Amino acid sequence: MTIEISEILDQYKHGVRDFQGIKFIEGEILKEDLREIDFSGADFRQTRLGLSNFSHSNFSGANLSEAILWGTDLSHSNLSKTILRDADLSNAHLQGVNLHNANIIKTMFCGANLQKADFSNVIAVDADFRFSYDHRTDLTEAIFKDALLCYANFSQALLYKANFDGAKLCRSHLCRRIDNDEVLTDLTSASFRNADISYADFTGAILINADLTGADITGTIFDDAILHGAIMPDGSIHD
Repeated sequence: MTIEISEILDQYKHGVRDFQGIKFIEGEILKEDLREIDFSGADFRQTRLGLSNFSHSNFSGANLSEAILWGTDLSHSNLSKTILRDADLSNAHLQGVNLHNANIIKTMFCGANLQKADFSNVIAVDADFRFSYDHRTDLTEAIFKDALLCYANFSQALLYKANFDGAKLCRSHLCRRIDNDEVLTDLTSASFRNADISYADFTGAILINADLTGADITGTIFDDAILHGAIMPDGSIHD
């Protein structure tokens, strides 16, 4: 069912929260407060949803390909099985969000707050989590278990206690940037148990007390990385 923004806002004002399966292609919802709304299965391709509040909402199974969600609040929302390919969530508020089994190929999360976000089983090839201007992408305690993250870019992100167990990070970037080497990728106490980090670049990264037990480090670059107390793939502890 195709619907206009005026209809959504009017029905929401009168207490309606169920908008499952609607079509709102190439539409625009800017600076609106629509928290706790249900857009599961909706079609939001190429929409502009910037600076709106969708916290505690349900977007499960929705198509948000190429959508622009700059600064949008989706904290504690359900985005499981969503299609976010080529979407832009730079500087978005996504703490506690559920992205389990989502498609986030080439999706931008630069400068977003993703504390305790669940990325388990996502397809995130070439996803972008880099530092954005004065905003550092915060992935503290984020979960990436069994995720496909090849070629993803985590340069200068904060990944304290992030969980990458079983994930595939081949040829991913977890290094400092050449044009700004003052902020280091922080992977303190992160877990990479049985992960594939082959040919990944950890140049200058902070890996203090990280757990790399059973990880595939074929061709992995650790130049200038800080590995004090890290558990290496063979179970030895780095000095």
